[in-house]
Amino acid sequence: MTGGLRGLALLPLLALAGAAGASASDPVTLPAVRQPHMDAWLGRAPVVDGVVEAGEYADATPIEGVNGWVAQFSPTIDPKDLSLRGFVKHDGEQLYFAFVVTDDVLYGIDTPRWLPSNNPLAHELSPRGYPWFGDEMEILLNAPNGWKADESVAGDGSSWQMVCNLTKSRLGGVGTGGLLEGEPRTSESAWNTYQQWITTGAQRCVAKVLPGGGGYVIEWAIRFQPCVEIAPGAFWNPSRGAHKVGLNLALGDLDEPEKGTGNFGNFHHEDWWAGARGVRTHLRHFGTLTLQPAPKP
Repeated sequence: MTGGLRGLALLPLLALAGAAGASASDPVTLPAVRQPHMDAWLGRAPVVDGVVEAGEYADATPIEGVNGWVAQFSPTIDPKDLSLRGFVKHDGEQLYFAFVVTDDVLYGIDTPRWLPSNNPLAHELSPRGYPWFGDEMEILLNAPNGWKADESVAGDGSSWQMVCNLTKSRLGGVGTGGLLEGEPRTSESAWNTYQQWITTGAQRCVAKVLPGGGGYVIEWAIRFQPCVEIAPGAFWNPSRGAHKVGLNLALGDLDEPEKGTGNFGNFHHEDWWAGARGVRTHLRHFGTLTLQPAPKP
């Protein structure tokens, strides 16, 4: 979900919490920032079909969550409520993520498709909608792994934020899971870039409910060109050697509205691989993913 919408409202509170009763010489308490690291190794291209076959990601780096991740809303305590195991690798041309999510209540499938009180257009597939409203994964990537201050993604090949929602998508519409334009969705250039990536297949994502329910699978493919621009006009490939990109991942969980009472949009959980509450979309708070030119040792 957008830091502009949900995070900025929290920043003044964080500053006040740290500075309350303090003199000008006292240190300001800032939120603890989680900045993990992992590697993406060269491997075989998986089939992006929403099914994780046995051995399909044996050459990938595993991802475990959400224990220890950053909780933006209600903390996740029970792994039967929400958890995931995931994988990341590349084939020299595309970066691949797979997420197998355990989720006890699937929004719009086990529940009605209720709407947040602050936006009756949440499911409109336009900048007025909320692409992340529902059960979803988000990937945020900062290809040069640089920043100037507290900025978030630019919405181009250098840095971006995209959404894969379980029950709506740009290509399939409301009711079909897949990719949606992410943040900053109010930027016309970012919106157009993201939509072009989706319609041309520069990014592909398939979301499927697990057989029998109780969770879902997301498989995601990202072309290095045009989506991983490590310098102006230069896109990563294995011939460039190992390269660190900034990365964040988010897992959003929307259940019945009463489970999210007091949270933005009545979200139940929103857990982040890196960052800190309220500032998790700032580039400087991302974790790192090293793109490795060789196979996994």
